[in-house]
Amino acid sequence: MWPLAAVIAFLTVALSGGISQEYPKILNGTNGTSGFLPGGYTCRPHSQPWQAALLVQKRLLCGGVLVDPKWVLTAAHCLKEGYRVYLGKHALGRVEAGEQVREVVRSIPHPQYQISPTHLKHDHDIMLLELHSPVQLTNHIRVVPLSQDCLPAGTCCRVSGWGTTTSPQVSYPPTLQCANIQLRSDEECHQVYPGKITPNMLCAGTEEGGKDSCEGDSGGPLICNGTLHGIISWGDFPCGQPNRPGVYTRVSQYVVWIRETIQKHRTQEWKRTKGKGPLCCPFISPTSIFTLSDPNTQWLNAQVTESLI
Repeated sequence: MWPLAAVIAFLTVALSGGISQEYPKILNGTNGTSGFLPGGYTCRPHSQPWQAALLVQKRLLCGGVLVDPKWVLTAAHCLKEGYRVYLGKHALGRVEAGEQVREVVRSIPHPQYQISPTHLKHDHDIMLLELHSPVQLTNHIRVVPLSQDCLPAGTCCRVSGWGTTTSPQVSYPPTLQCANIQLRSDEECHQVYPGKITPNMLCAGTEEGGKDSCEGDSGGPLICNGTLHGIISWGDFPCGQPNRPGVYTRVSQYVVWIRETIQKHRTQEWKRTKGKGPLCCPFISPTSIFTLSDPNTQWLNAQVTESLI
């Protein structure tokens, strides 16, 4: 199994008759190989304003998702030192107006994630990254609401990333790629990957194949109904095979952990700084994940849904 840390792009499925293997979807790291989103298309610039790129020494490692002005969510198998997080990006290869870059000061994999050099276990494949300072929210940079629902099979969703657009050969796109795929049933997911699927995972793809997340896309978002429903985790290689959906971390299982972890470190930061100068209260953005469920902030959900069109 391979982590989906590589970026998502058009994946032209090139099946050469070899035996498929399962891998995490991570790019240019020591934990796996690299790749794009098969069967995708170039996203409308800045239509996925929560999309983050995780770079190490100026090389793409994984995708990520902005869930709070100071926190990015990604896959735990993307754990590595020396991240720089890029937000507000469409083309990775050049400096763009409105982009923001942050160092990572803390990486927090889920406490039940088991790090394995062979990536045979992908349960609890989720991690929070604390940024050095909050990003400024703009039209190009927004937090994404977290899904708390179990959606039915067939729900149309979108994945995005800068990963390889071809598989098994690799070819990396210059701009962010998107693909529209459907949630698959839990029964189908268990049949395709017997003994490997837990309640913390979900499958998404197409019956005909040709559309999938792939190497380099790990940690990126699966957006369903305007909310973050999954984190790209692992799947078959070559990517995009018929009836071989990608596997994603089920975000709804971790909403409490995400909120409690962010609040815990926000409180600790406030305690450390409250004696060093005037500070009215801990930083809480009106568009943070703690207020998205508030009826008074439903306008943000409408804005998020608009950006997906």
